[in-house]
Amino acid sequence: MDLRGERDIDRDSLKRMTDALTHRGPDGEGFYHAPGIGLGHRRLAIIDIAGGVQPFHAASGQGVLSFNGEIYNYADLARHLAGEGAVLKTRSDTEALAELLDRKGSDALDHLNGMFAFAYWRQSDSRLILARDRLGERPLYYAASEDGFLLFASELGALLASGMLEKRIRQDALADYFLHGYVPDPKSIYEGIHKLAPGHFISLRRGEEPVQNQWWDVRFQPDDSLSLHDAIESLSELLDQAVKAQMMSDVPLGAFLSGGVDSSAIVASMAMQSSEAVRSCSIGFEEASHDERAFARLVAERYHTQHTEHVVPLAAHDLIDTIAATYGEPFADTSALPTYLVCQLARQQVTVALSGDGGDEVFAGYRRYPFFLAEENLKGVMPSAFRKPFFGTFAALYPKLDWAPQAFRLKTTLTALAESRAAGYTRALSAVLPERFSAMLDRDAVKQLDGYDPGTQIAEHFNTADTDDPILAAQYCDLKTWLPGRMLVKVDRAAMAHSLEVRPPMLDHRLVEWAARLPRQFKLDGTEGKHILKKASEPRLPEKILYRRKQGFGLPVAEWLRADANNPLDRLDASKAWAEQGFLDSGEVRRMISAHKKGRSDYSQELWSVLMFDAFLRTGA
Repeated sequence: MDLRGERDIDRDSLKRMTDALTHRGPDGEGFYHAPGIGLGHRRLAIIDIAGGVQPFHAASGQGVLSFNGEIYNYADLARHLAGEGAVLKTRSDTEALAELLDRKGSDALDHLNGMFAFAYWRQSDSRLILARDRLGERPLYYAASEDGFLLFASELGALLASGMLEKRIRQDALADYFLHGYVPDPKSIYEGIHKLAPGHFISLRRGEEPVQNQWWDVRFQPDDSLSLHDAIESLSELLDQAVKAQMMSDVPLGAFLSGGVDSSAIVASMAMQSSEAVRSCSIGFEEASHDERAFARLVAERYHTQHTEHVVPLAAHDLIDTIAATYGEPFADTSALPTYLVCQLARQQVTVALSGDGGDEVFAGYRRYPFFLAEENLKGVMPSAFRKPFFGTFAALYPKLDWAPQAFRLKTTLTALAESRAAGYTRALSAVLPERFSAMLDRDAVKQLDGYDPGTQIAEHFNTADTDDPILAAQYCDLKTWLPGRMLVKVDRAAMAHSLEVRPPMLDHRLVEWAARLPRQFKLDGTEGKHILKKASEPRLPEKILYRRKQGFGLPVAEWLRADANNPLDRLDASKAWAEQGFLDSGEVRRMISAHKKGRSDYSQELWSVLMFDAFLRTGA
C-alpha cells in the first residue's frame, strides 16, 4: 500500500512476494491492483476448491480480501448474512469473511471462530485492515519501505523478496533469540520489520497515522463455584465441539499422534465423531529414551486408525540448513526438526492435520509449572530482604553440575529463588540462561546492547496478567509469548513448507476462555498438570497414556553433539559466519564446544542455538 499517495504498485515486486509463498499456497495465484494498492495471494485449497479464489471481491464491489487460514463457523456466518439479504455465490469461508468485513469492518473480528491473518482493502474510504487471530495461529509480517510503501505478508521471506527493504539485523532481537530461542512478537530479526501481535489489528488510511488495536485478550479469573465433576463434563463437550468444527474439509484430513495426552485426546475425539477411520501419523527416534511410538500405537489400535510412523535417524541433523531456511529467522527449538519430518510424513496422505498443540498452555501441562509454583511458595514464607542475598550468594557459590543426577543440579533453582517472580519464570523459559548468555556475548555486542534485558517482555506480561496466582500468570505469559512465538511458529513453518494445514482444536478460543475460568487446582493438582483433561479423557484413553511421565518432542541433542562422526558442531569450525557476525565471543563458544564434547558440561541448548544462528546467517540473513 502506498502510504503517501496513489502511486502504481510495482507488479514485479508483488509477483516476487507471492512466488516466495508458493509453498504456502501451491493450488493457485491471484492479484488485485488499484491506485496505490496491490494484493497478491497464493492459495492452499481446502474449502470450496472451485469457489474460494482470492483476492476475493465483496458483492458491493467496495471490499477486497486476501486471507490465510480457516473460519470454522463460516456456515453460521453465511446463514446470518443470507438473513440480512446477502446473496452468497460460493460456499467458501473466504466469501463469508469478505461479506462480514464489508458490513462490519473490524467489528467483524469478534464474530470469527478460526485461525487467520488477512488484509482487507475497502475502496470506498481507502482503508486497509490487517488482522491476526486471537492466539497467533497464523503469522503476519509488515514493514514500511524508505520510499513510503507498506508491505505485508505471511512470512518474512516474502517481504525480503520484494527487493524494497534492507536487511539489517537487530541487536536486541538477537539478544531475544539467544535468551528465548526465538524472536518474540512484535519484533523480527531485522530492523524495521515487525510481526503483528496475536489478537491485534491495524487500521490505516493514506495520509493518516496507522492505528493498532488489541481486539481480544484472555483473563484468568477462576470461578470457585465450579465443581470438578461438572467441569469435566463441560470439557468433554467443548473439546468435541472444537474437534468437530475443525474437521471440516474438502480435502483429505488426518491427525498427528505422538502418544502424549493432547494428541491422543484429539484423535479419540475425531474417531468418535467420524464415520471413517482417522488417518494418523507419528515419528520416533532410534534412541529409546526419546521414542514414543509404542504409546501412539496404543491409541491407533484402540481407535483403528490408518496409522503411519517413521523413524528419525541420527543423520537427520543434515536438515539443519533446510530448517533454518524454512523459519526465516533464527529458531532454536530442537523439536523443529522432528516437526518438519512429521509434517513431511503427514503430507504424503493428507492436506489437513489436527494436532494437540496448546494443551500444555491451556491446561497447565508443562513440567516447569509445579517447580515454579514450589519456588514461589518458598519465596512467600521468606522475607525478600533475607531471601535475595541468601539465595543469591548460595547460587553464586553452587557449582554447575551438569554431570550429576537431577536432584543435585540446583544452581538454576537457587538463582530463581533470589529473583523476582517474572525473572524466575524467564529463567524457566529460557533457551540459554541469562548468565550463560552474558558469558557468550562479545564485548562490542555488550556495548551495543547498552544494558538491554531480553527478559523484559516476560515481566510486562506478568504485570498485565491481572492475577496474583503465579501459575495463572505463567499461563497468561505463555499464551502471549511461548505459544505464538515458539510453539505455533514451529508448526506453522514446518507444515506450510510441505503445503500442509495444521489445526489445533485445543486453541478454540471458546475452550481457552472457558479454561481460564477454571480454579487452578483443576489444571495443576499438586505436581500433576492437565488434571482435568486427563480425568475427562479417562473413558477414552488408556491409563498408560494419561498418567505416564511427560516426554516432550525434542531431539537427543546432547548425544548428537558428542558424536564422533557427523557431529553438527563440526559445522561451526567449517563456517565463519557466526564468528564474523561479531555478536558472540568465539573463544567462549569454542571452550563450550570442547567441554561439551568431552562430557564435562552440558551445553547442548546453548550450542544448538549457535548452530541455528549460524545456519540462519548462511541461508537467510
